[in-house]
Amino acid sequence: MRIKTPMLHCALFTGLVMQALPASIASAQTGANDEIESILVLGQRRAYQGDFDDLETPQAELRIDAETLRNAGVVDLVQALDLSASAARQNNFGGLWNSFAIRGFIGDENLPSNFLVNGFNAGRGFGGARDLSGIESVEVLKGPRAALYGRGEPGGTVNLVTKRPTFETAGEVIVSTGRWSTNRVDFDYTTPLSDDVAIRLVGAYEDAESFRDTVETEKRMFSPSLSWRISDNSQLIYEMEYSNQETPFDRGVIAIDDVLGLIPESRFLGEPSYGPIETDVLGHQVEFQYDFDGNWSALVGFNYRDTSLEGLASENGFGAPDADGNFGRFSRSRDYDATYQVFRAELSGSFDTGDVTHRIIIGVDSDEFENDQIAFRDRSTDQSINIFNPVYGNSPISGLNLAPQINRVETQEAVGLYVQDQISLTDKLEIRFGARLDDYDQELINRRSNSVSRYSETQVSPQFGVVYQATDAVSLYAVYGENFRPLSGATDDNGLDPNLSESTELGVKFTLNNGALSGNFAIFDLEQSNIATFDADFNPTAIGAAESSGFEFDLTGRLTDTTSLWLSYANVDAQTLNDYTDFISFNFIPAGSNLLNVAENQFSLQLAEEMQLAGNPLTLIGTLIYVDDRSGEFGDPTFQLPSYTTFRVAADYQVSESLGLRAEVNNVFDEEFYTNSYADVWVQPGAPTWWRLSATYSF
Repeated sequence: MRIKTPMLHCALFTGLVMQALPASIASAQTGANDEIESILVLGQRRAYQGDFDDLETPQAELRIDAETLRNAGVVDLVQALDLSASAARQNNFGGLWNSFAIRGFIGDENLPSNFLVNGFNAGRGFGGARDLSGIESVEVLKGPRAALYGRGEPGGTVNLVTKRPTFETAGEVIVSTGRWSTNRVDFDYTTPLSDDVAIRLVGAYEDAESFRDTVETEKRMFSPSLSWRISDNSQLIYEMEYSNQETPFDRGVIAIDDVLGLIPESRFLGEPSYGPIETDVLGHQVEFQYDFDGNWSALVGFNYRDTSLEGLASENGFGAPDADGNFGRFSRSRDYDATYQVFRAELSGSFDTGDVTHRIIIGVDSDEFENDQIAFRDRSTDQSINIFNPVYGNSPISGLNLAPQINRVETQEAVGLYVQDQISLTDKLEIRFGARLDDYDQELINRRSNSVSRYSETQVSPQFGVVYQATDAVSLYAVYGENFRPLSGATDDNGLDPNLSESTELGVKFTLNNGALSGNFAIFDLEQSNIATFDADFNPTAIGAAESSGFEFDLTGRLTDTTSLWLSYANVDAQTLNDYTDFISFNFIPAGSNLLNVAENQFSLQLAEEMQLAGNPLTLIGTLIYVDDRSGEFGDPTFQLPSYTTFRVAADYQVSESLGLRAEVNNVFDEEFYTNSYADVWVQPGAPTWWRLSATYSF
């Protein structure tokens, strides 16, 4: 199903608003000068997370708050994750989805990396790269989280926290322009409609060219939400997500004899006449919270998300250019649709048994993911392009001979039960026990072969942790956890068991400067099994195991009243544990091979200094990102993506109470760099020096 317009769902949202309003509001409008009575808004509970502060949590977590995101000039998820040294960019499917590894591990390379929105699974599907319009903060929850969240990425989980309504009227409009005709408008408005109902309207529109020749994107995002305080101890929150993006499929540049930079980083090797790929998202989230008393709370939620991806693309082929620079391409047409729905119910609270305090979370959830894919491919016609002197238009759409490649629908269903108990044995010592039982079923309908196959699995994911609070500002912790991720294409016949991972982590958490600075140092070791790839007949198969170990250090907060600091460093050694053959690249992968796109050392640093200029606030910001060299293709140890360091500077000046101006320059020293690759013919270059100017009007 193609999503053409959000109008029907905007009408649904409006209807919910009207139904939520008290009868007195429906019968008479509040006067413009009437004061709205101040009310106490319930503290919003977080699904799967319970009531724990950072020093009590025996796992590493990194929260990128709104101020840090804004200082970094972040507008999409990839840019946000660059701030976490534990996250590494992976093959992004020609710019059409998010793909990342945390602590060296990625899940299924043939699907987007999963992420959560307010605890709901939202990354699965084909909605395009995630824009952060409507997002308040980004949480990088490191290590296996299946004991609570269920199936997910093996190295950790990313959770996006949305902007929700408040009971104070406020709004802002941001208009920005930048190099390569990059123009964007963001808006955010929240207001109470009554004593008990508030709404928030958030959205963005972006039209941008690119440093990549002929590549232009267009994005539209809209995220309305409603908060209804039903009673003193209950509330309902509804949120909608709409997104439409038009993005050309761009596999990047190629290396020649493992050497990058022989063609310009701007060189687009696709076919512009094919037009963009269109991706759409329409999602709904509803959460109901009921607080029984000061200790116990219930949270019930439902999520439905519909995504689609459709279009024609010309792609870089697997092979080397000839002596004259002629390079083979092929064409592929895709029509992908996915729906994802989740229901969950959770009870959390605390109780005492003698002198021992228990803080417990008990819940049940169910989800269904339907992945419908149709693809046609043409390799029969001459679609080559000269990489040194490209001439576009040699592969007209009318001349293609597209043959069926994929025609299948896969449905994954799961029901999970989970429990976690954190026990305070003393004032300083706490232990955590957690476990989750998942019952999982999968059906794969191959419409090309007219066959149906099924797969089912029951999985238990345990977690055990201990945290010792040495002082009010220092805690030590240790944790063991397991994770699983069902793999697309699994059947009872091929024995493609879920991707499994085990993790051990030791760490210390601390605060400095009277709590203004928060830090975490962690040592970790993860082992992953049943990693998926394809065999010679392009059937999914498990290749074996890999291991990732290393350490991380994060320090964030305020050095002084005027200086804020963001520092994140990770050392990761990630490699295969067995020999296998990758039949996509036809490379033999020996044991001990480095995992793709995972740098041994990665580092981010951001400093922001607040001062006064002509009596008004001025903030100066500097950001540094360093990524070590890394494997650019499995099975080819000679092909490495080189290390890079980029610098960003920005100035944010508050001209008046309502008007703010910002100027920023990214990649100040015009570093030539490459962010990720899949093979030497699919390499994504980073942008050269670029600038952006913006104005913010607040009201």
